[in-house]
Amino acid sequence: MYIRKTTRVYKGKTYTNHLLVESVQTPQGPRQRTICSLGSLEPAPAEHWRGLAHKLDSALQGQQALPPVDSEIQPLSAKAIPQAEKMARASTSAIVVEPDSIQREEGREAGPVHVGHQIWNQLGMNGILQRAGLSPRACLLSEVMTLNRLIFPLSEHAMPDWIRRTALGDILQQNFSVLEDETLYRNLDRLHPNREAIERELAEREKTLFNLEDSVFLYDLTSTYFEGQAEANPQAKRGYSRDKRPDCKQVVVGLVLDRDGFPKAHEVWDGNLQDRCSLKTMLDALEKRLGKKPGATVIVDRGMAYDENLEEIRKHGLH
Repeated sequence: MYIRKTTRVYKGKTYTNHLLVESVQTPQGPRQRTICSLGSLEPAPAEHWRGLAHKLDSALQGQQALPPVDSEIQPLSAKAIPQAEKMARASTSAIVVEPDSIQREEGREAGPVHVGHQIWNQLGMNGILQRAGLSPRACLLSEVMTLNRLIFPLSEHAMPDWIRRTALGDILQQNFSVLEDETLYRNLDRLHPNREAIERELAEREKTLFNLEDSVFLYDLTSTYFEGQAEANPQAKRGYSRDKRPDCKQVVVGLVLDRDGFPKAHEVWDGNLQDRCSLKTMLDALEKRLGKKPGATVIVDRGMAYDENLEEIRKHGLH
């Protein structure tokens, strides 16, 4: 919206008028539409008209508490603003906004979760999970848990509060006001038995999207320990603790990545398993997910680089 100067000559005398106009798109191309006539704004210099145009725009939208203006355009405002306010009062679509009364409530983080949701859709994760036997509700919970891991990693106990602080409820059109941590723990129980099918499809999808090569696999192990007796977990046992907690039971976790850092397979073993004893099981799991990859290179650390393990790698047709 801006101010345009027009002139016309009548009986040898030149008359000046100023119009408040806006650009609109029409089927014939961009055109100017006159909002109102302001009469003559001279002798005020043209560089002051822009500030007046902004003030008129606010007034036409029904804004009652207008920001202060420079003293140079005060005479112009006194002439034009009443006309704009009269037009705003006559409009049924005007909305009154009081800038000093605006308050921010229940602000929610939208950007990162929106980007994460788009990535989730591009990977086709809901389809992958459903083909693995998960329900639509389980797919929904898996998405919000995954986005938390990517954006602001928290425990399952703290995750529901984080979900409610984001725009995930609006994006997914779900009500998370009563979501509890127990629901998220149970969802992990659904995911774990289906990990082979999920990882197989996800690896294939990633390879297609990102043009990945299955020529190098990096394999390593870690462990995670439990406070308490963990009597309900038969895999929880005492073993070599990377966390310096030999007093606690633990499980051993193995992970295979490709050369670009994309995960290809993971397994969970008893906490007392030696690193060197895990390789064959992991190679079998990798073959189930990706098929045979003759000539690919497997990289391990010296804790697994025993003769029998090197021979096992060769038996699988790997380097």
